[in-house]
Amino acid sequence: MNSRRLVCFLLGLWMGSGLLMLWVAAESFGSVDRLLARPPPVATAQFKALGRADARLLLRYQVAEQNRWYFQTWEEAQIVIGALFFFFLLFATGESPFALLLVLLMIAGVLAQRFLLTPGMISLGRMIDFASPNALTGERTQFWVLHSWYWGVELVKWALGLALAVRLISRRGGRSGNARQHFDMVDKANYRHVNGL
Repeated sequence: MNSRRLVCFLLGLWMGSGLLMLWVAAESFGSVDRLLARPPPVATAQFKALGRADARLLLRYQVAEQNRWYFQTWEEAQIVIGALFFFFLLFATGESPFALLLVLLMIAGVLAQRFLLTPGMISLGRMIDFASPNALTGERTQFWVLHSWYWGVELVKWALGLALAVRLISRRGGRSGNARQHFDMVDKANYRHVNGL
């Protein structure tokens, strides 16, 4: 596997893992309603004792806490993945400074998510998890503003990753571009002794 294919594979792995995280986050809240619609017999009595609304609230809180942990862990993993990816591009390939800049911007997006947006979303989310729908409207508004910024950064990160992927796939040259020159050199008159002519 040449370096360009390995770079494309690593970038695809990074972006594919991000898609998996989005799917997990979206599906996890849906699992609460699926569980309450058809609870296992052993849980039915507990759900009845709590009441459907309180059971749903408690289960959604558990899912929210799990998602918070998933996203914090994924952001930390992305910082490590992004740094390793950057240094691999820098030292093991002949990629241009523009490609390196795209990766640095992706890492900057992850750092903004991890240290600027996620902590605020977590603290506000925990405040509003058990609040009634009409309470803490200011905090809810702040949470959704941060949430929108988070997904805006995620979209920018995806656009940068796709731009890098297009550049890697469509770019000709590099090490493979020298193959024709090496072939021409062997075919010159000075090298005809190789095949005995």
